[in-house]
Amino acid sequence: MSAYVGLDVHKDWTFATVLDQDGRVVARRKLANEHVSSFLEDFNVLKVGLESSTYIVPLYRALVDRGFRVEVGHPKETRYIAEARIKSDRMDSKAIAELVRFDALPQSYMPPPDIAVLREKVRRRAFLVRQRAKLMAKVKSVLAYEGIKSPDGCGLSRVKALTGLEL
Repeated sequence: MSAYVGLDVHKDWTFATVLDQDGRVVARRKLANEHVSSFLEDFNVLKVGLESSTYIVPLYRALVDRGFRVEVGHPKETRYIAEARIKSDRMDSKAIAELVRFDALPQSYMPPPDIAVLREKVRRRAFLVRQRAKLMAKVKSVLAYEGIKSPDGCGLSRVKALTGLEL
């Protein structure tokens, strides 16, 4: 029996709903995120659906590494869930499973692992550059407040400027 799975993923746990090809609920379970892949191995899973969120990336990677076909739904375009009157993890996971079963889950882009690593490096570097700029501005304002000027032709980020200051 082939199955479709909807996962409502949270920080530490996931609610899983497994549907058969006719849309009947085969299993429902709340699991720790690290146990989801082993739980799914008991079924002949055709597709797994997740709604995109902060916490899905480790689970997404684990499922893909285990050979599951995983689709990630775009949260703003998944109106079936967003507009539901009854919001619960049980209902959300079932709705995701049904959207996957009907091939109607609006896709969210998940880059391949090599691209994801590069994107994360760029994101982190950009963050650190912004932090450095903020710190340099703060140092300049403290020095200006104290009436200290850096030597001519030297920016504060240069070792020459920092050694020339007498505090």
